[in-house]
Amino acid sequence: MQVVIISIGDELVLGQTVDTNSAWIAATLIEQGISVAQHVTVSDDLAAITRTIQEEVTRADWLILTGGLGPTDDDLTREALAEACGRPLEIDPVALDRLERFFTDRGRTMPERNRKQAMVPRGHKSLENPHGTAPGLLVTINGCRIAAMPGVPAEMRPMLRNLVLPRLTADQPDGPGFILTSRINTFGWGESDVGRRLGTLMDRKRNPRVGTTISDGIVAVRIRSEASDRTVAEAHLEATAEEIESCLNPMAFGRDDQTLEGALLTILLERNLKLVTAESCTGGGLGEMITRIPGSSAAYNGGWICYSNEMKIQQLGIDPEIILLHGAVSEPVASAMAMRSLELGHADLALAVTGVAGPEGGTEQKPVGTIWMALAIREAQAPPTVWTAQSHLSGDRLLNRDRAAKTAMQMARLALIGQPLELLSWVRIGGPSRSVTWPA
Repeated sequence: MQVVIISIGDELVLGQTVDTNSAWIAATLIEQGISVAQHVTVSDDLAAITRTIQEEVTRADWLILTGGLGPTDDDLTREALAEACGRPLEIDPVALDRLERFFTDRGRTMPERNRKQAMVPRGHKSLENPHGTAPGLLVTINGCRIAAMPGVPAEMRPMLRNLVLPRLTADQPDGPGFILTSRINTFGWGESDVGRRLGTLMDRKRNPRVGTTISDGIVAVRIRSEASDRTVAEAHLEATAEEIESCLNPMAFGRDDQTLEGALLTILLERNLKLVTAESCTGGGLGEMITRIPGSSAAYNGGWICYSNEMKIQQLGIDPEIILLHGAVSEPVASAMAMRSLELGHADLALAVTGVAGPEGGTEQKPVGTIWMALAIREAQAPPTVWTAQSHLSGDRLLNRDRAAKTAMQMARLALIGQPLELLSWVRIGGPSRSVTWPA
């Protein structure tokens, strides 16, 4: 069954609003074994909406429209549907009565312009909307069924679940199938390197199907398993997920919604270890990521944001001579920040970050994107062990800060599971070293 999602609105076309409706609808349909062939976004233009509907009904079994069902002049979905099916709009008395009661129940008089929302192409149906003033529409053109729903998520979602989805599933020619999905998250290798390691797993003809996407430095491996039996789909999905994790070990840190900070905290909590942070260029971003996780206080003691040299000296007690000799963005300063915060924070591990995030502040010797990170780990009956990492990032300021924080967390995670830090593809690892000193 071919399903096409059409999102309507100038704000979507112009990029002023992110189209979350299409993503949610597609994910909901996948859970019912219904895949979406295409997503289309159209502006608030009558001719454009009408043309899109007329084109898509020739190749789809179902169209799902969102948006353009409001009472204003730029809400044109019902007019476009009327033109596309060649039927005039007329008042649906049941829909009008529901609309009037919606306002009456709230102690208000319905504005005249809201009558427009009770109009339906002659011979077709409206869909009840108990959560707002915009009824949906159910139209059939040349055998293609069309469900038009409001763009407000709180109104659209229950309408899809309760009124549209039952009709969709009933129309599946082979009965309900199962399309199960999962995602393996990795950090530390580029997308091409991940693809190379997956090899024939990415063959587009195989089932489950495997593909990769990258967002905010996280390379995710997507898996889609299809079968007529749910147990079979689950078994194939799990087998492929395990094979992918084996190929991408140890950079694969979790499945689906697992985050890098969540994966790191899980290890810390399991081992009853305490972490502290010392940050310069990330400005507290590393600590912010870690504290997104509920219960993080059981493993994260806190940290220092030492943005200026004075703060590094005053708050952490970094030897001014180290900064004078090597500069704030340097291996010795990163090491000293990690070592000093480890002691002051009474922790088992410390992560430190210092760098030139950009867009200004770079020099020929230390261009924008130069980042130094350090990981200090307390050792029993011995001085702390310190690893350092240098990275030359090429993104903008926000990207450089984000990538630096994630690299530091992956360094800590790799060290805790006994894997070489040199696996991180875009950094140069140094250490372990015990040569760093600071004033008593």
